[in-house]
Amino acid sequence: MSTATFTPPAIVELAASDLNAHGGVFCPNPKAGMQLWNGHPRVFLDVAKTGQVACPYCGTVYRLREGESFGHGH
Repeated sequence: MSTATFTPPAIVELAASDLNAHGGVFCPNPKAGMQLWNGHPRVFLDVAKTGQVACPYCGTVYRLREGESFGHGH
């Protein structure tokens, strides 16, 4: 039996175009080097609200790259 564990990257830098229409991403996320089928439950993270958010399950931080912004188009 293998005892190897996966440690996600501490920070994932995102372009505004990486966000969905609501300004967020889901974790686990392939951009963080995670396989969707073997991670924690899928959770929506609202990156646009503050520009940075940490996953409550694994602690991976998703943030907008410097100079990027998310516009709602209202």
